[in-house]
Amino acid sequence: MRQQFALFFVVFALHSANAWAEQPIKDIREIQPDLAAPAMTSADPAPGKRVRHQLPQFAGTELFHALFLPKNWERSKKYVVIFEYPGNGPYQNKLGDTNSGRLEDCNLGYGMSAGMDCIWVCLPFVNAEKEQQQLQWWGNADATVAYCKAAVKLVCEQFGGDPERLVLCGFSRGAIACNYIGLRDDEIARLWRCMVVHSHYDGVRRWPHDDADPESARQRLARLSKRPQFISHEANIDATRKYLQDSGFGRIDEQFTLVALPFPNHTDGWVLRPIAERNQLRKWLAASLGGTEPR
Repeated sequence: MRQQFALFFVVFALHSANAWAEQPIKDIREIQPDLAAPAMTSADPAPGKRVRHQLPQFAGTELFHALFLPKNWERSKKYVVIFEYPGNGPYQNKLGDTNSGRLEDCNLGYGMSAGMDCIWVCLPFVNAEKEQQQLQWWGNADATVAYCKAAVKLVCEQFGGDPERLVLCGFSRGAIACNYIGLRDDEIARLWRCMVVHSHYDGVRRWPHDDADPESARQRLARLSKRPQFISHEANIDATRKYLQDSGFGRIDEQFTLVALPFPNHTDGWVLRPIAERNQLRKWLAASLGGTEPR
């Protein structure tokens, strides 16, 4: 399965390597998408479907996650699982980039896998009082961590998720969450094989929530150990590079792949388009999942 997974991404990347010549992009919408993330529906899980799914303890509430089984899913096999957190919402900037803040509108996991070989799960930030997803910031961080751990267990036990090949990713608020939530304690930190962090990074700047200072973020970052991260940002990645260097990562390029995307848009929709950076991400993912698990 690992060889098939790696081969899929390498072939897919090579096929579209020349789809977009390297040049400055004024707006990502100049490039037509070649993928569209499927809409979430209320249905039973099935291959190629993205469905509203709940943990048993939240049945009858408005707290749920979005579950996508790959088009080639078979019950007897094990699969990479990509877990994803959304950005803040509602959001709109001067470029016309928007984000709802809703987990059902995430795109990274689908663009990374093209709907093949990977289970994709979009997770909520938990508003524990209202038992629904939180659209701005964390809701209750501890409840969000607990939901994530329970979702990992369910997906691995019921749908063939491979606990040795779990990926955490996120955009904007979700990018910060990769460390803020995904490295919040030793137990959750041990779950991940690698992370994909797009647009913002925990600790680089102060945000309007508790323990957003650089030193608190560095305590979380220490739990990353040797796990690799693919870190991207629109236009410029220098602030994140400096933060990692200041945090004691002397040879950061051995663990972190830092990519400045050639457009100004604040969006996760770039992974739905045939650009060189998406090819780079897919190759990185295949390599990160195909070797010995970093610890």
